[in-house]
Amino acid sequence: MTSGQPALWLVRHGETAWTITGRHTGRTNIGLTARGERQAVALGRRLGGQSFTLVLTSPLARARDTCRLAGYGSMATVEPDAQEWDYGRFEGMTSAQIRTLHPSWSLWEHGVPDGETIGDVAGRADHLIARAARAGGSVAIFAHGHVLRLLAARWIGLPPSAGRSFALDTASVSLLAVDRGQPVIRLWNEVCHLESES
Repeated sequence: MTSGQPALWLVRHGETAWTITGRHTGRTNIGLTARGERQAVALGRRLGGQSFTLVLTSPLARARDTCRLAGYGSMATVEPDAQEWDYGRFEGMTSAQIRTLHPSWSLWEHGVPDGETIGDVAGRADHLIARAARAGGSVAIFAHGHVLRLLAARWIGLPPSAGRSFALDTASVSLLAVDRGQPVIRLWNEVCHLESES
């Protein structure tokens, strides 16, 4: 990676009570579990020694607390564009619950009632990419599963719906970079396991 070229470190927040059960957590400001807090500290160890030109965090508590516990809270800027997808009426529901009402439902194809469209979220992802490009160098974004998956798709020039193909676990680190002028995914979904679970 050439110095000065943008590199985006995507950090998905630690575990919450809703991630355990698979509930869609958009704008509900739910906090980390005790395990999620330990995962955030493990993320800090994984990122240890990495300096960033810019650190951005979603304003939602689960991302802000992950950022803080990972050791980057004092240098972080709250960025509303890094918030999770607004799931509208599907907030708090699991995919299985939604499919009892809409059997063929896919977030990536059908969206959500009274929430954000995929185009809305793609616009926010594009803003994040542009902001990182202006900052230059390495940028960290502490955020959420669906918005980060969509951001990865946009980074490599794919349509927003291609985000469906990028599975992303909680407490994970991914790296988007540039190789010979081409945006690439250099690292994806590296999960920071707790030492007791290794």
